[in-house]
Amino acid sequence: MLLLWRPFILWPYTGIYLIPAANPRTWIWTWLYYICGVLGVTSGAHRLWAHRSYKATWPLRLLLMLFNSTAAQNSIFDWVRDHRVHHKYSETDADPHNAKRGFFFAHVGWLLMKKHPDVITKGQQSDLTDLYSDKIVMFQKRNYKLLSNFFNVVFPVFVPWYFWNENFFNAYIICFAFRYVTILNASWTVNSLAHLWGSKPYDKTINPAENFISIFVVIGEGFHNFHHSFPQDYTASELGLRFNPSKWFIDLAELLGLASDLKTVSKDVILKRRMRTGDMQHMANKTNEVKPSREPPISNK
Repeated sequence: MLLLWRPFILWPYTGIYLIPAANPRTWIWTWLYYICGVLGVTSGAHRLWAHRSYKATWPLRLLLMLFNSTAAQNSIFDWVRDHRVHHKYSETDADPHNAKRGFFFAHVGWLLMKKHPDVITKGQQSDLTDLYSDKIVMFQKRNYKLLSNFFNVVFPVFVPWYFWNENFFNAYIICFAFRYVTILNASWTVNSLAHLWGSKPYDKTINPAENFISIFVVIGEGFHNFHHSFPQDYTASELGLRFNPSKWFIDLAELLGLASDLKTVSKDVILKRRMRTGDMQHMANKTNEVKPSREPPISNK
């Protein structure tokens, strides 16, 4: 437990004053490792396992599981269980990070206190048979402490210390503490910022919103009003036309034959939803809109 919370103690002292002393390769390594961790959450736990918005071969699932272990945000199994409950019971007592309980609770408070009984009850009722049948998910679940401690703490610190003689203290603070606190807070913005502030072009009746901060720090996950309106879409944004590296990663995997059956929602369906429930001020620019067609609501790319 001490190992897990130590980054929060070090947070005020990390980063800035170490920049001049650290090898530039250490900062490049930390940034790349951060991106891998985010992809393990966004393209992996979220879009692949939680929403099953595309299919992945076992090498890709293995890679995403290892990426996910670097993020150390609970096992894929636990993450997916809580996320499915979050979508089904969003902003109720059954929502693990109910934003109606305030910014702090939605951001991190929900991890610092016991779960509401409704969260536990609804989580136990969730259908998780797909996760139980996934050998890679269950392997991570059984070995989560070992995997997360190795890939989140040991490996990112060892590489710069061993391969380019980075000072061990610098490596520990930058590659572990600074990176880990950054990825945690970045991921939590989706639960807090993107559930409290932003535009609602698809459904103005729900809390989730399009939040540019979350879009940037979690590489494409902040298009949250769209995502809660169309959770089955692998892009988690309107056809992936904007900043969405998590989508680009999945597209690359498809190009390499590692991903398939990428689910999308047609522009026609999106437009109808915007007209029916969206905040109409976001309909001012219609230059990119299309006329209703006979496209099916869901398609596999």
